[in-house]
Amino acid sequence: MSLWKSTRRARQHHLHHREDATLNLIPLIDIMSVMVAFLLVYSANVEVVQNSKGVEIPNSTAAAQPNQSVVVMITKDQLFVQGELVASIAEVRDPGTSLIEPLRAVLERPMLVGDVAASDADQASREITVLADKSLPYEVVKKVMATCTAATYGKISLAVLEREQPARPGSLKRA
Repeated sequence: MSLWKSTRRARQHHLHHREDATLNLIPLIDIMSVMVAFLLVYSANVEVVQNSKGVEIPNSTAAAQPNQSVVVMITKDQLFVQGELVASIAEVRDPGTSLIEPLRAVLERPMLVGDVAASDADQASREITVLADKSLPYEVVKKVMATCTAATYGKISLAVLEREQPARPGSLKRA
């Protein structure tokens, strides 16, 4: 009987002097706010352009960022507009045509990027980004750009990778 009383007494002592567990959320909130601030700062000036493994784009040293626009992607074998297959490169290379009619038909569709039918001045300021493999012949890229111009796109940009700049000797700090 004494074993039962000592067990009972220990249990009552434990229940009587028990402390409630608490969870401190302040450090978690601090970490999350730092992460949100970091992501906002480093993702504000990024435009995501669809890329495929079949396109190797050239490098550039330009500092200006492109605006959001319609993306025409030219791989080694196919031509896409906003991810939609438009034509094969064999059709584009046809020497009997100066424009790519399937591309022109897709580019003249209303609301391709969310813009509604507008005046001629607004249509001339519409933008398009050409994402072309760097091994393609210039004639192919030239024909795509001519077709974009014929479809009333006044601003054509070529997508390139930003070349890494070497560090200047005076900008390095020694610890």
